[in-house]
Amino acid sequence: MNDRLARFCATFFHIGDLPVAPGSAASAAALLVAFLAAPWPWLYIAVGVLFTVVGFLTSGRVEKLIGKKDPGSIVIDEAAGIMISFLFLPMTVPVMWAGFFLFRAFDMFKIFPANKFEDMGGAAGIMLDDIMAGIYTNIVLQIAVKIIGIA
Repeated sequence: MNDRLARFCATFFHIGDLPVAPGSAASAAALLVAFLAAPWPWLYIAVGVLFTVVGFLTSGRVEKLIGKKDPGSIVIDEAAGIMISFLFLPMTVPVMWAGFFLFRAFDMFKIFPANKFEDMGGAAGIMLDDIMAGIYTNIVLQIAVKIIGIA
């Protein structure tokens, strides 16, 4: 894979190059993908795995190209995290709104062990903290849907 293709993937089709809130924009774009794939669980899982694998393959390389630890333009990690956030959940408007804001909050606040993963550096550091944010979001949403009934 050449550097241009790696950068295209790591920036999630150049969404990461937006001047304002690229992480939120990538999360919103990934949420749209999640919504469109949701009727077909096998497709949803395949897309989530694809985002995750591509993220691990490209993010560390692009980080080295840019020369900065976990640069804001690398947003494939947000796409992978969003797919985890909504796995096995109903894609209703309340769930999507709650999940989007929960994911962004968990991604920003880096609750343990996400903060430790971020310290790893490279592709693992870039990807794993957002994967944890997605897991945290999914757990909270599962509880909210099954116990509180927000769906």
